[in-house]
Amino acid sequence: MSKVVADVMDREPVAVRPDTPVTEVIRTLREHELQGVPVVDDEGRVVGIITESDLVIPDPQGDLHLPHFVELFGGVIFLEPLKRFEEKLRKAFAQTASDLMTPNPDTVRPDTPVEEAARLIHRTGHNRLPVVDSDGRLVGVVTRVDLLGALVS
Repeated sequence: MSKVVADVMDREPVAVRPDTPVTEVIRTLREHELQGVPVVDDEGRVVGIITESDLVIPDPQGDLHLPHFVELFGGVIFLEPLKRFEEKLRKAFAQTASDLMTPNPDTVRPDTPVEEAARLIHRTGHNRLPVVDSDGRLVGVVTRVDLLGALVS
């Protein structure tokens, strides 16, 4: 019989709420030695996820800089998408989990086959996936290591 996510997931996942201060999010990640944490609403539904990459603003110069632009006829034309800059800016000045989180993260259900969850993790490049019930409530977390272990056993 093929294994499912429920067989290998962490059934007591650590989570934060959207209004959790960033300092507490970081403390939670360090305290529990996690690389990411789901963000849940009052009903326990997953509304986002925060990973270590959300806490770092990758930039070759180490600064948050405006995208390249040209001035033309008194107007400004940006040569790069502003969306990436706006996202970096939002995260640079984040005060709560909702400011940092990636909304609507990929999730799996407890009855998802391990192979399917592993393909999703591989395709998306994520290291962890929230496991949710049919109402979107957090019931666990499964990591790449959990899935690899299940696939080789």
